[in-house]
Amino acid sequence: MKVYYYLFLFLFLFSSCVVVRQDEVAVKRRQGKLIGQPITQTARIYNPLVATYIKIPTRIVNLKINLDIPSKEGLTIGSEMSILYRVKSSEVTNLLENVGMNYEQELIAPVFRSALADVSARFMAKDMHTGNRASIEDEVKSMINATLEEKGIVIEQVLMKRIVLPQSLSMAIEQKLTAEQQAQQMQFVLERERLENERKLIEADGEAQASIIAAKGKAKANQELSVGLNELLLRLRAIQAFEKLSNSPNAKIIVTDGQTPLIIDDKQK
Repeated sequence: MKVYYYLFLFLFLFSSCVVVRQDEVAVKRRQGKLIGQPITQTARIYNPLVATYIKIPTRIVNLKINLDIPSKEGLTIGSEMSILYRVKSSEVTNLLENVGMNYEQELIAPVFRSALADVSARFMAKDMHTGNRASIEDEVKSMINATLEEKGIVIEQVLMKRIVLPQSLSMAIEQKLTAEQQAQQMQFVLERERLENERKLIEADGEAQASIIAAKGKAKANQELSVGLNELLLRLRAIQAFEKLSNSPNAKIIVTDGQTPLIIDDKQK
């Protein structure tokens, strides 16, 4: 009998002890009423026949919700959402008294669904796949915080983890993205061709300028050569004339400056 007695006493004492960790608070409930202030990071012994402790986490909790939301054009969009929230330790008693332990489904989820529907109805379905997703998340967070914070719940972040568009819209978006990529590729090719044409024009202009400069240089050289040749030709003609005169039987007096001869005929009369 003593063995059973000690075993019963051990189980009784063990079941009447509560340990509260650092990421939670506990509120004592006796005969259906919450009494005292929430306790944290401690251990308490209580009489399980008349009292119990309700533990509520104060760390950030991830609440996942899957629901369909409306878009501006009237489409129904499937979504997978995450709500990161925490409970204020100072408001735990009020939260339990006014809402109860099932506050996620009875308070957070309904407020969130209403706010998300109001916000998503102002956005096009395609915008939920772009940078506007962050705007939707921020607006929903602000709306539900305005309602829940006074109840003792703080929303840290709202995340749109996954959006499921209607198949027809998904195909249309994919086709549009493909067309935009092809247009960008074509624009790149055209720009490359334009730059290549400009390069060729600049190169051709440079070659033309070089040809003009070379032609001018050649013309000047030919002109100088022509002047020199004319002088040499005149001297050659003069020398040939001297040779002919020297073969003549008549006496001559030749007066010259070394360039153009002046011939005086002195014939005997």
